[in-house]
Amino acid sequence: MKNKIHIRLEKVSKTYVEAKKDLIVLDQADEVFHRGEFICILGKSGSGKSTLLNLISGIDVPTQGRIVISNGDQDISVSDLTEKDRTLFRRRHIGIIFQFFNLIPTLNVLENVTLPLELNGNFSVEVATSLMNRIGLGNRLETYPDKLSGGEQQRVAITRALVHNPSIILADEPTGNLDAETGNLVFEILLEFVRDFGQTLILVTHDHDLAGHADRVLQMANGKLSIVEN
Repeated sequence: MKNKIHIRLEKVSKTYVEAKKDLIVLDQADEVFHRGEFICILGKSGSGKSTLLNLISGIDVPTQGRIVISNGDQDISVSDLTEKDRTLFRRRHIGIIFQFFNLIPTLNVLENVTLPLELNGNFSVEVATSLMNRIGLGNRLETYPDKLSGGEQQRVAITRALVHNPSIILADEPTGNLDAETGNLVFEILLEFVRDFGQTLILVTHDHDLAGHADRVLQMANGKLSIVEN
């Protein structure tokens, strides 16, 4: 399946106005990501990596160009959808993992993990519990986020991103807020999950060690997206 195009960037640019001047964050990005591929995007802070993920997910829209996602036999131009339709598409087909966990503090672990299922109308305690057991936190379902370590919170966040079986996982510095040992454990869990379920993973980081596990590595610099030579 990795030879089938899953995501296509067509001359995608993103410009913000800052102090009455145009700030080009992404400049004419042309790239394809294949189904089941693990892509790592390297770049310094502020290079536009997170902006690119926001564009792919439909949280934001390009200033120019299109982002097309293949959903089965149908190609969806996500950047042309309304805000409501982008939200629905993201909810059903994309899982997002952030650096700072973003768990809801008033919900326990099980409630955090099952939230995407509830929003999609296919609530299942069994599915969520099975995944939580797999990551070794099946005994913490009724625990609230503030009682978990950083690594445990990120494992919960990964499970929440995967529980509705999205075809695309976008990970924004998923180990950046963890110590090296915990970060490696969390990354191994994430990679095991996406490999087992055949999901397309796009991970942005500045960690070259993580990039060493990717199928392909791209570089973001000066608004340009380029291939890193092996």
